[in-house]
Amino acid sequence: MFAVDRNLALELVRATEAAAMAAGRWMGRGDKNMADDAAVNALRYMLNTVSMSGMVVIGEGEKDEAPMLFNGEHLGASSSPEVDIAVDPIDGTRLTALGLPGAISVVALSQKGTMFNPKNIYYMNKLVTGPKAAKVIDINLSPAENISRVAEVKGKALDDITVVVLDRPRHDELMAQIRSAGARIKLIPDGDIAGALLTCKDHGGADLLMGVGGSPEAVITACAIKCLNGNMQCKLWPRHEEDVKEAKLRGLELDQVLTIEDLVKGDNVFFSATGITDSELLKGVRYDGTEIHTSSVVMRSRSGTLRFVDSIHMPKKLSELSKVSGIEYSTVVKA
Repeated sequence: MFAVDRNLALELVRATEAAAMAAGRWMGRGDKNMADDAAVNALRYMLNTVSMSGMVVIGEGEKDEAPMLFNGEHLGASSSPEVDIAVDPIDGTRLTALGLPGAISVVALSQKGTMFNPKNIYYMNKLVTGPKAAKVIDINLSPAENISRVAEVKGKALDDITVVVLDRPRHDELMAQIRSAGARIKLIPDGDIAGALLTCKDHGGADLLMGVGGSPEAVITACAIKCLNGNMQCKLWPRHEEDVKEAKLRGLELDQVLTIEDLVKGDNVFFSATGITDSELLKGVRYDGTEIHTSSVVMRSRSGTLRFVDSIHMPKKLSELSKVSGIEYSTVVKA
């Protein structure tokens, strides 16, 4: 195994910027498949220019479903460092297609063999919080108890606590418990990676994320939350008996708590996200005729570095983005 000794996050941002610009052209056009294909093609192209030897652990399907970035696909332009890759070219394809806020493009890396591979287990129950309450959450406790613990450590009243929840019928009982505990709910239609990140953002308007979402997104979220010194716990959430059998075959217990360290091991994790549509986390792509503006966040767990990157891209080659050609840009890094 090769050591990852440079800040790959600064190279990853070029990939998420390209994916966001490609997907952003499809914002509000009602075709999420075309938006996703555009993002996938741009992301794959740019990741293949990075000096690394990467394998996609968290992707978008199997090889026969190309052009998706499939699990097991190899990316990169050199033989080292060897890394695991987690991608979500669009976290919020429906949001992009409908022109709704909250869509982002994300990539995460860690050293080879350190990412949890959910394989055919598609859903997890998640509990996420930021650094101030990282030590007090426990997914085995009730929503009310977790809310109370977070409120106490953050010096807040219960009715000041905000919990992010995906808008799904399966969360009706969870939302009733949150409301009974006195907390507020921030309901999101899609995109629980971005929702989880709000719990780590100063004045981000959220203290916790709770509820069931995708397992691949859980691993990507864990990468970001580790970089931000937050905490995350999960449990497998089987949809049917086949999921139960799959978990048993892999030696996983349904009541087992998967910690952030189970989801991504070690302290050398890299994460990049670029806004596609506007959100509380990042601005969406802006097309201004002679310039294209993107807003990104990049981070590395080992150094604890968090950068917000505003980039200005020259659009003379954007018309060729569907062919995944190069992008000329200048970048301004906010301190």
